[in-house]
Amino acid sequence: MVALSSMVAFGTQVAFALLMLRLFSPQEVGEFSVISQIGFFWMTLALAQAPLGMLANQHLPAHIAAQKAWRASALRGLGLLPAAALAVWLSQLSMWPALLWTLLLAFCQMGWMLAQSFTLRMGSTWQQAAVRSLPPITAAATALTFVLLGASLNWSGPTLVLSALLGYAVGAAWLVPALRARDVHTSRASLIASKSEASAAANPSQSDPRSASLRMTHTLVDALLATSIIVVWQRLYGAEETGWMSALLRVLGFLPAVVHMAWTQVALAQGKQTLNTQTAWASPWWLGLSAFACVIVFGMSCAVALYQEWLDPRWSGVLPYIAPLVLWQGCACLSAAFSHRPFQTQSARSYSLACIALGALQATVLLVPMALTLPINAMDHMAVFAFISSSGLLILTVWMARLR
Repeated sequence: MVALSSMVAFGTQVAFALLMLRLFSPQEVGEFSVISQIGFFWMTLALAQAPLGMLANQHLPAHIAAQKAWRASALRGLGLLPAAALAVWLSQLSMWPALLWTLLLAFCQMGWMLAQSFTLRMGSTWQQAAVRSLPPITAAATALTFVLLGASLNWSGPTLVLSALLGYAVGAAWLVPALRARDVHTSRASLIASKSEASAAANPSQSDPRSASLRMTHTLVDALLATSIIVVWQRLYGAEETGWMSALLRVLGFLPAVVHMAWTQVALAQGKQTLNTQTAWASPWWLGLSAFACVIVFGMSCAVALYQEWLDPRWSGVLPYIAPLVLWQGCACLSAAFSHRPFQTQSARSYSLACIALGALQATVLLVPMALTLPINAMDHMAVFAFISSSGLLILTVWMARLR
């Protein structure tokens, strides 16, 4: 059910991305991508991988873990306000409206991410499915409604940002029961605690032993990289080029996220430890390769849509981005399929250090042309970046696959 709901969420977000291509201009998509990516950076850094820790460390009752994670994440988010403001300033967007939207997106998305881990720990099957699928459905339906009624209502506001914000808010609402829980000795809480203790006893090696500083550094590198690619593209190549690249990345990037949500999180939540069986060796490879094949199919579908002129001619600039982004996101699917292994083999520290090293290399490739003012066009820049990223992810995947 979790896998199915993740696929529904993925399909809805793809539809939302295609809706942006069809009904909004590259300029509007580019500005929305900058704001949403900065919000994602803010949210990711504030969480510091707290949702993953809630799943890996099952010795704490779910509602207590959620409360602690929310308080710590909210404090980190407020402390990171100057960094978010700096990112908005670097993007050259209007400061105060963009910063306000970024703040709202970041905190609502933070609540949604914690709610997903919380429902995996103690929610019913239908709750686990709803918390993943309803937010993107809400966002897509809201955006479509604004577009259909926009002409009659003379609406010219930030449709994309408002739609995304409403979707995240719906997802964050699922965290409210955990934040309101006070009596830890209720029958349900006791039942969840006993289940957590039993799972921990059955799977003693699963944990997240990383220090807070290491988790923060790992998160910082990931968040900076994800945000830098949008901000750097905006600064070097303009909003239209950013809209081409970011729209396609939004479509293809959902697949690695689905693999992580439907496989890694569930494996950690259930405390499965099947590394020494043939099935455990085969399943991640088949899952990763199947997701890679889906990335290729979606990339080819985008190319067909452009050649058949199903999209507005203004989106023809997407075509050169398809091959490098397919390679990059396909390799990300392979890596995501094995990302639970380090936490089940006491290798989480090594995993974080490897990811930090890869992120530093990617950031170098991304920033060098801007720092040295090299005469490189957007296509060549993306080709080099995608090749380095894909090679690093493949090496990381092979290492995780060999963990016992």
